[in-house]
Amino acid sequence: MSATLGVLFFSFTFIFSLFSFLVFILRLKPWCNCHVCRAFLGATWSTEFGNLCDWYTHLLKSSLTGTIHVHVLGNTITASPENVEYILKTRFDNYPKGKPFSMILGDLLGRGIFNVDGDTWRFQRKMASLELGSSSVRSYAFEIMASEIRNRLIPILAEAAAVKEPGNAAVLDLQDVFRRFSFDNICLFSFGLDPGCLGLSMPISEFAAAFDLASKISAERAITASPIVWKIKRLLNIGSEKKLKEAVKMVDSLAMEMIRHRRKMGFSDQKDLLSRFMASVDDDNYLRDIVVSFLLAGRDTVSAGLTSFFYLISGHPEVERAIREESDRVVGPDGGDVASFGKMRDMHYLHAAVYESMRLFPPVQFDSKFCQEDDVLPDGTFVRKGTRVTYHPYAMGRMERIWGPDCLEFKPERWLKDGVFTPVCLYKYPVFQAGLRVCLGKELAIMEMKSVVLALIRRFDIRVAGPNPEPRFAPGLTATVRGGLPVHVHERS
Repeated sequence: MSATLGVLFFSFTFIFSLFSFLVFILRLKPWCNCHVCRAFLGATWSTEFGNLCDWYTHLLKSSLTGTIHVHVLGNTITASPENVEYILKTRFDNYPKGKPFSMILGDLLGRGIFNVDGDTWRFQRKMASLELGSSSVRSYAFEIMASEIRNRLIPILAEAAAVKEPGNAAVLDLQDVFRRFSFDNICLFSFGLDPGCLGLSMPISEFAAAFDLASKISAERAITASPIVWKIKRLLNIGSEKKLKEAVKMVDSLAMEMIRHRRKMGFSDQKDLLSRFMASVDDDNYLRDIVVSFLLAGRDTVSAGLTSFFYLISGHPEVERAIREESDRVVGPDGGDVASFGKMRDMHYLHAAVYESMRLFPPVQFDSKFCQEDDVLPDGTFVRKGTRVTYHPYAMGRMERIWGPDCLEFKPERWLKDGVFTPVCLYKYPVFQAGLRVCLGKELAIMEMKSVVLALIRRFDIRVAGPNPEPRFAPGLTATVRGGLPVHVHERS
């Protein structure tokens, strides 16, 4: 028996080594001889650009159509609004998430809404649409968020402002703070569970750590040269796949514990998302997949959006000043820490500033679908059956042909017409996707971001510590800045 296992292990090791060697050879001599593949396989982006998304932006700008092929990856990447509309609306059925994507995130998200197609997706979307669109759910979400801002977020920043180093305030990682804040919020909203990540002692939640690790490794699967690599590691239960398995097990354990507890205690009078979904779903494993998917969407996107916003504000005090002037006019200088939903609706410049920050730094930098049948995009690009098609919001926000010659500038005014916020076509600005898969939590996310921005800007001066270079992003499902966002916090006079 041991000899058989030894032979099997040797065989897998040999196959894995051979595959790695082939990948190395392919990097030296690509299948395709186009300039895009040569650039990719030569890894020029790592020396010429700080981020892979910036390299893609460069290539898409250089393309006459705003679309490129990376043949080695079997990927068509586009920054054309017409193509985005075609993929997300006109030929929606021909561009599902697809089985390759479902496999990558399957261990973490299971059959959750962001990882399925067809009838399973339609059922969850209809159910989520009914719940997230109700005024009672929005009021509940606002109550949670307002309490978290008043009782945890502001005290954390006030404490940082009060601790003085020689000639300066203490350095605080604002990205870490926002990730903790968002995780507390989404856990309370989804499960009715308070992990307390943003307590003054800044405790480390095992659930949050496991969730982060599972998200990170799942994202790394997507950029692996071939799925064979991570599938072999998963089969042998080694390396990152072993860590993923352990992390998902912890996420499952807590999620299932919460589900069992809620069923035992009764859920008909509870307001959290889990309790609401229980009325329609009897399968606890399915319920776990649904709620964990909302955890992923509600936590990482909001924290990424807030991090980028305060990075930009640090270098644009004129925008910060305009938000303060608008808030004094609408809310009043003594209007409290959290403005009402109605007051925020009247703050058009604030709304424009939040949208403008996500134009330049979308929380989800790109999104992929898989082509079911051979097709031709509106710009004439041929897409082969079974290949990946990616639209790139990060690159789209930097395209002069879409936003004009000032596309790289942070200008909230571009969203205002006679002082009133005026949205653009979602296919030009697919930060929240568009078409049938448009984000159902969009309004909740925007409300949360505006509430945090307003509360912090009215009370604190927040500036990036040291030099203010362009952010460098770590590989992941959402835009996470490498090394965090170190800032100095000062109480306003």
